Amino acid sequence: MDRIEGDLSRELMDTAEALADAAGKVILPYFRQHGLTTENKAGGAGFDPVTAADRAAERAMRDLLAQRRPNDAILGEEYGTSAGDSGLTWVLDPIDGTRGFMSGTPTWGVLIAVRDAQGPLYGVIDQPYTNERFRGGFGRADFAGPHGGGALGTRDTTRLDQAILFTTFPEVGTPDDRAGFDRVAAQARLVRYGMDCYAYALLAAGQIDLVIEAGLQTYDIMAPIAVIEAAGGIVTNWEGGPVHDGGRAVAAANPRIHAAALDFLHRKG
Repeated sequence: MDRIEGDLSRELMDTAEALADAAGKVILPYFRQHGLTTENKAGGAGFDPVTAADRAAERAMRDLLAQRRPNDAILGEEYGTSAGDSGLTWVLDPIDGTRGFMSGTPTWGVLIAVRDAQGPLYGVIDQPYTNERFRGGFGRADFAGPHGGGALGTRDTTRLDQAILFTTFPEVGTPDDRAGFDRVAAQARLVRYGMDCYAYALLAAGQIDLVIEAGLQTYDIMAPIAVIEAAGGIVTNWEGGPVHDGGRAVAAANPRIHAAALDFLHRKG
């Protein structure tokens, strides 16, 4: 993505790194601690959990942005939108996968993206407990982890019967959405559930081929779009168009497996 270059792109990348560091430092003391309080934001209409860790991490990132990038707008899961006049917006999900977080599974992550009016410029998927960080944008597509790091790159699988497919919830949206997902899943070599944002990181790292989900928000998908596209993959809605505002998403390792998935999503019978 070359809409921003030079010193500003470096500043934005450095800021994203600092945000991930700050969020992880706040979150980790809460993880796998007995007595963690969980609130249900959905009230009696479902289960949408939030913890003190979610809120503290977003506050830490917002405080850091106020120091480093005070003219940028912010869109965060827990505290909504803050206006800016720079033309850039930071899109923050302090803990993507709070259900996993409260259950003790290390499949949650911190999602950080910076976007302009056209879409994401740079994204980070960070898993502080496993010490893994996946980055993409401004010509960069790399990861760091406990065994070192390297370049990100998606797989070249082109056939659904050889594909590994992930999603978070078996329900996958509406009954019609679930039927579409099931058509793809019936063709896939392997289907796994419950990975939240970690699935998108694995796709960018060349471990899996497809992630298909529904009911997403902007903050769920903005960072994964940046990381996966930088790694050579493709992320769209179920109609093949932009998915910057959330909704139903298909993330694929390459255009051919993406087209195959879209075909089965929309087949009838």
